[in-house]
Amino acid sequence: MPAARLLDLSRLVSRAGLGPATGIDRVELAYLDRLLAEPEPLFALVRTTLGFVLLDQTGTAAVRDRLTGRAAWGQADLLGRLSQRHAPMRARAESDLRRFCIGRARPAWLARLLRRHLPVGTAYLNVGHSNLSPLVLDAVGRLPGRQITVMVHDTIPLDHPDLSRPDIPERFAGQLKRVGAMADLVIYNSAQSQRDAERHFRGWGPVPDGVVAALGVEVPRPDPAALPAGLDLARPYFVTLGTIEPRKNLGFLLDLWEAMATDPPPQGLPRLFIVGRRGWAGQALFDRLDALPKGGAVQVLGGLPDGATAALLQGAAGLLFPSLAEGYGLPPLEAAALGVPVVCNDLPIYRETLGDSAVYAPITESYSWRKEIINLLAAYPDATQGNRRAGLTVPTWADHFGRVLTLT
Repeated sequence: MPAARLLDLSRLVSRAGLGPATGIDRVELAYLDRLLAEPEPLFALVRTTLGFVLLDQTGTAAVRDRLTGRAAWGQADLLGRLSQRHAPMRARAESDLRRFCIGRARPAWLARLLRRHLPVGTAYLNVGHSNLSPLVLDAVGRLPGRQITVMVHDTIPLDHPDLSRPDIPERFAGQLKRVGAMADLVIYNSAQSQRDAERHFRGWGPVPDGVVAALGVEVPRPDPAALPAGLDLARPYFVTLGTIEPRKNLGFLLDLWEAMATDPPPQGLPRLFIVGRRGWAGQALFDRLDALPKGGAVQVLGGLPDGATAALLQGAAGLLFPSLAEGYGLPPLEAAALGVPVVCNDLPIYRETLGDSAVYAPITESYSWRKEIINLLAAYPDATQGNRRAGLTVPTWADHFGRVLTLT
């Protein structure tokens, strides 16, 4: 086992105050919780606006409590107020980091900071696709006896550059090349992610050692009281869930509902609830969402607490997930674990993670989606009376860490 572990929390801290953790943020948070409970000392590295901070176990636990809402962030100090004038929550978070840290450094002095505080044989873990810069990896690489472990969630920016912001593919390629050159171990969330990443690694040089460890799926307890006040759930409805961005293919569902509005299913036009905060997307999609009539068949609910999302899913006729590309895809797994029917695009990752627990409908066949929606509406009354099928048995974090922590 390593003498200590150094977990990079740059991504998670950067999202302080942005609502419930989603996707990769949940993974980083799961690692934070688990590594705090391990016997080996845990340190945390965070890139801030003004440089890097290093936290010991006590400081890391304090940051975890604030990220999870167990404690409130403190007030912003002068540096925070000056450096984050337009992001007050980020200012408070970075101010607390300075209060809790055992050391701070400008980028040029990062290597010295790490050597001063970390023991020989420290294992660095980066599971958030962030802070994989030459400076950071070089500084960590200089530590005596170090081990570098990185999680690769997907290679979507390289395989589907049209689904990423214009600046992302080139930056991500540089990160992945550095991982291939410097990582001692790469963790993959699926066999599909491993195949995709190693295809790129082979084009650049040696392929680092890898391990596939499915991500844990924590199915939240449904909390109907957390749902938005006045939300009418008496009529049949479907849910789509995830950050609003191009690869989620939300326009496909909007087109489908427009078509069904003019030619409704025999049971009538169901409602569609869109759950997720806005990410990046073309203004045309945002305009389209903003133009939806209040109380109409399609409603945008934004980001909801986990308990509210689970309650909404539990009463839904199904989860619709026409995503164009996914590294793992937590929403379909969470829905399937609740026994909620899932209709999704026919992607290899879903065949691997969901097996026979989903209906696969290619997005080139909108009639197939309409057919499945009609089938689920026909079964909906029984479903709402407690006759859901048994939920999918999903991977646990205990299983994940049982594979990973023996190697790093």
